[in-house]
Amino acid sequence: MPAISTAIVARDTMHQLARRENWAQKEAGVVVVFAIVFVVGVGLIALWISKLIKKRNANKPVEV
Repeated sequence: MPAISTAIVARDTMHQLARRENWAQKEAGVVVVFAIVFVVGVGLIALWISKLIKKRNANKPVEV
């Protein structure tokens, strides 16, 4: 008989997986910071894209 039974190891592993806690609820401040950083990042990317499009449209010759 092995020193560590595989049934006990499997049961303990399943217990650890099923015992998940709601990390986002406990650490609401961190989630808010992630959301703010995401919104600022998307805003900066949108600003960069709009400047790129304006520069491209300004360099096009005007058609009459």
